[in-house]
Parts: sequence; structure tokens; C-alpha cells
Amino acid sequence: MESYPYSQPPYRERRSAWRRIPLIPIALLVLAFALLARNWIDFGGLHDPDAVPRPIMARGNLAADEQAIIELFKQSSRSVVYISTSTLHRGYFNFNAVEMEVGTGSGFVWDEDGHIVTNLHVLEDAEQAKVILPDQSMFPAVLVGTAPDKDLAVLKINAPASKLRPIPIGTSSDLQVGQKAFAIGNPFGLDQTLTTGVISGLGREIRARNGRMIDGVIQTDAAVNPGNSGGPLLDSAGRLVGVNTAIYSPSGASAGIGFAIPVDTVNRIVPQLVREGRVTRAGFGVVLAPDQVMRELGLEGVLIRAVQPGSAADEAGMRSTVITDDDELILGDIIVAVDGQKATDSERLFSLLDKHEPGDTVEVTILRGARTGNAQTLTLDVTLQALN
Repeated sequence: MESYPYSQPPYRERRSAWRRIPLIPIALLVLAFALLARNWIDFGGLHDPDAVPRPIMARGNLAADEQAIIELFKQSSRSVVYISTSTLHRGYFNFNAVEMEVGTGSGFVWDEDGHIVTNLHVLEDAEQAKVILPDQSMFPAVLVGTAPDKDLAVLKINAPASKLRPIPIGTSSDLQVGQKAFAIGNPFGLDQTLTTGVISGLGREIRARNGRMIDGVIQTDAAVNPGNSGGPLLDSAGRLVGVNTAIYSPSGASAGIGFAIPVDTVNRIVPQLVREGRVTRAGFGVVLAPDQVMRELGLEGVLIRAVQPGSAADEAGMRSTVITDDDELILGDIIVAVDGQKATDSERLFSLLDKHEPGDTVEVTILRGARTGNAQTLTLDVTLQALN
């Protein structure tokens, strides 16, 4: 067999094979298909050059519950304010102070004298605070007083009474689970918003920033987000029933569980802050033993370590814990209940007393002679005194 160089007959055979393919008809077919596709895409039914907006269907009247909520927001939002807090930062070499925002929150107008109620934690780490009213007018605020045990604070602004609309006050004593609830505030620094829900729980306990437990707290599923703190929780009549204070959420955003300080607590504490700048607590005038002592003794209640002379407890006949000359420990009276409600530990006792004012008379149930052969339970009438 005769051999050929690579550039001879095999190459020509390949070239001749390409010549046998009808390239021109194929190109015409491709072009025709492209033109047809273009015409179908542009004008084949997807686009209508005569398209116009559809006519609007008449809405009709809003539902009665929608109208009620809209009106509630219009009326109540005029009492809700935005609070911006800041601190002054001074550099190492520049002694001019620079104002730096440290937080935002919500609050509401308490009275026409310019008192504003909010959460204490809204003012945390702040040196200055400004209150922005619903008409966007801004006023510097001064701190009037705080109640750390309840996470409440009162500010005051020098604003004309015509700009101030005090929020209507309701009561939290007759709230029911399932009742509608509305939260107004400034979440995430946004303008006023309204969230709706229901009262989902009552009598909850949350811990304040200072470690004390706040009892009687309202639980709601109305969305409460960062920035809502200090804003009002309202009932369907637009009355204040609580102050939004916390959410239960690992992410910090609303997860369907929010908490509010009950208005009955707020309405008791705020006037004290306005009058004196602090809360005057009611008590017995005793020194309590640590709860750990009671746990070690296997007893329930609050042990009185010492009764202050001339105190309410002294007048009621309460007894102190004593150690005899023989180093024998004689337990004092153990407070086990106030007005029939158990005082299981000191935290619970404080919560029970916080419901009262100095001068109130309460029934205190005590266990006397514990760990002896003749222990007895007594009920004493005690007129509470103001504690320093």
C-alpha cells in the first residue's frame, strides 16, 4: 500500500466531506427560526401595547374593629414619645466633648407638667436625654426620679401644655387572658408603630436590672421589639394597662412573648417619684437573716435576725434571733405570710410589701419557737412604716 504525507489525500478527503454538507440551507433555517422566535417573544401574546391599569374596585366601609383600632392609634399615639439618649465623649488630645448616642426608647406623657414615664434601662449609661414629641418637636429632658426595683423612671421636659397629651390611665387588676392588647412605640428607632395582640398571661415574674424580681407582670403576644421599651401597653379603650419593658427572645427580636409592668404598680410609684424623686418603701423595721440560713435549717419563710427598737415590728411584738451566753441559738420569729399570701423567701416578702404604702396595716403570720417543742403560729396586725 502506498503511503502519503499527512497533508495529502486524507486532508483533501476531510475537506471534501465538509463541502458535501448543505451549509446555506441550514443557515437559512437558523435565521428563519431566530426571526420567528423573536416575533413570538415580542409580539406573540406576552406583550400588549394597549395594556392599561385595571379599574379599582370600591373598598366599601372598613370593618368596625378596623375603624376602632385606627381611631385608637390616632388618639393614643399623641401621648407616646421617642427618647434618644447620649453620652459625652472626650478624646485624649481634643478636649471638646462630642455627643454620642447610646440608646433609644419610648415613653409616654404622664401629665401636662411635662413628666414623661419610661423604663429605667432606656436611660442606662446615658448622660443626656432628649424627648421627641409626636409633632417632631424636641426637648432636652432632666431625670426626676427612678425606681430600679420596677425598671421605671420619670423624666421632665419644659414643653407647652398645649403640646402635651397625658395618656388615659386604666387598671391592671381586672385584666383577663385573651383580652386585646395594643403596644405603641418606636421599635428600632423607627417612627411610631402599632402592634396588636392579646393578654397571654398574668402574674408573671421578671428580673429587674438590679436583680430584684418584679411580680404581677403582664405577658402579651403584641410584638415588642427593641425601642418599644418604655412605651405603653393599651387596652381596647385606649387606656394604659402596662409599660412595655422586656421581651423573651434569644435574638433580641419579638418572639411572641413580651412583658409589661402593670399600670397599678406604675400609678403607685410615679407620683412618689414626682414628689420625692425616689420610692418610699413600706416595711416592718427588721433585719432579715439570709435565705441560705433558712434553707440550711430546712424551714420555709423569712427569719427575723433583729428587730429595730421602736419600729413597726417592735410595736407589734415581733422577736429577734438571739444567741445565749451558752452559745445556744434561739431563732426569732419566722415570717411565713402577709395578708394570707405565703412569704417563701425574702424576695417574695419584698414583693408582698411593695404592694403597700407606709401606714397600711397588714396581717403578718409568723412561726414562733421553731425547732423547739412548743412552736406556734401567730397572726399579728402590723402598721407598716416608711423605710429609709
